[in-house]
Amino acid sequence: MRWIHTAGRGLLVLVVILTGYVASGARADEGTAGGRGPLTLATAGDLTGYLGSVLEGWNRTHPDEKVTLVELPDSADETHAQMTTDLRGGDRSRFDILNIDVNWTSEFAAHGWIRPLARDRFPLDTFLPPVVDTATYDGRLYAVPYVTNAGLLLYRKDILAKEGLDPPRTWAELEKQAKTVAPEYGLDGYAGQFLPYEGLTVNAAESVYSAGGSILGDEGERVTVNSTAARDGIDFLARGVREGWIPKQALTYKEEESKQAFQDGRLLFLRNWPYAYVGASAKGSPVAGKIGAVPLPGPDGPGTSVLGGSNLAVSSHAEHPDSAARLLAYLTSERVQRQVLTRGALPPVRADLYEDPDLIREFPYLPTLRESVRTAAPRPKSPRYDQVSLVVQAVVHDAMTGRQTPEAAVRRLARELDAVAR
Repeated sequence: MRWIHTAGRGLLVLVVILTGYVASGARADEGTAGGRGPLTLATAGDLTGYLGSVLEGWNRTHPDEKVTLVELPDSADETHAQMTTDLRGGDRSRFDILNIDVNWTSEFAAHGWIRPLARDRFPLDTFLPPVVDTATYDGRLYAVPYVTNAGLLLYRKDILAKEGLDPPRTWAELEKQAKTVAPEYGLDGYAGQFLPYEGLTVNAAESVYSAGGSILGDEGERVTVNSTAARDGIDFLARGVREGWIPKQALTYKEEESKQAFQDGRLLFLRNWPYAYVGASAKGSPVAGKIGAVPLPGPDGPGTSVLGGSNLAVSSHAEHPDSAARLLAYLTSERVQRQVLTRGALPPVRADLYEDPDLIREFPYLPTLRESVRTAAPRPKSPRYDQVSLVVQAVVHDAMTGRQTPEAAVRRLARELDAVAR
C-alpha cells in the first residue's frame, strides 16, 4: 500500500518530530484497561525510506511506550489481506495500532477488529470536518484521521495561457479543451487512474458523485447506483475513451503512471492527488513552473472529489490501549501535522494549516485542496467494501473499454452490488 499518495489509496507517511511531545488534548492521567506499555504499529511498506527513523522521537521521549514498526507489503490488497488475517486470528493480534485506508474503517469496526475511541481524547474539532466522517461507523469513532486527501485537476497553465483559456470548471469545458487544444501541442487530453484497481473505484465514484448520483446508502445496506446520474457519470468516462480525448493508454494507469505521463509533458489534464503536483513541480521536472491545480469539474460546475487518506485505529486486542491513544493524539498534534505536509507533502487533517501564509507560499495548491476536501465525499461505506470495490472496478472498466454500455453497466452494478449487500 503506497501511502505516499493516497487513493486514494490512503496515503500515509508517519512523520513525527524528532523531539518533544505535544499531547494535543490527550489526557495523560487517563487510565484504561491494559494501561501503558510498548506498542506495535502495522503499516504498508515505507517507500519513503525514513518512516522508521521518524518514530525515534516518540521512542526517545517515551522509553516505556516504545513503538515497533511492522511494514507490510506496498500493495493495498496485500496489506489488507495480512491485517485482516491477523485480526481474525482469535483473541490475540501482532498489531496494536493499524494504519488503515480511510475506507477500511467501516469493515474493521463492523467485524469488531478495532475498538471504539473516546472522542474527547483527540482534537477532532481542529480537523477539516469531512475527514472525521471517514473514521466513524454506526455513529461511533473507531479511528483517528491522520492524513487526508482529495483529487485535483492538474493542468498545463502555460498552454491554456497561450490559448487565452481559463482552466475548465465543467465536463463540457474539459472535453472541448482536451479535444481541441491538446492535439495542437501534441498532447493527450485527459487521464486519471483507470486500471481496474482501487484507483478506478475512486475515479468512478467521483464521476458518479459529481453527476449527483450515489452508489450505496445506509452504511452499505442499500444499493442506490441505479440512477440516471450514475449512468451520466460512467458515460463521461466511457465517452472520453470512445472519442479519444482520454487515451487508451490511460486504461493501464495507476497513480504513478499517470503522474509520470503528466510530468513528462504528455498530458494537458490529469486527475490525481496533490502529491502529483509536488512531483511535477520539483526541480528538474519538464513541466516545473508550468502547471496549475483546480477542483475537479462536474456537469455544471465544480464536481465532487472522493476523500482519500489514512486513519489510525487501535486493535481490539491491543495490550496497552492507553499508550495507543496517547500516540494517536501525538500524531495529530499541530507540530506533527505540520511535518506531515512539509516533510511528506501529504495533506494534513488540521484545518488551520491550510490558511498558514508560509505554507501556502511553499504549497500554492493548499487553498484549492482545502476546498476540494471540504466538499469531498467518502467512498461507499460498507462492511464488505473490498467486494464493493471489486465490482465497481470490473463493471466500470468494461464500460470504458466498450464491452458494455453505460446503461447496461449501471444495471449490472445494481445487480452485483445488491448481491454483495445481502
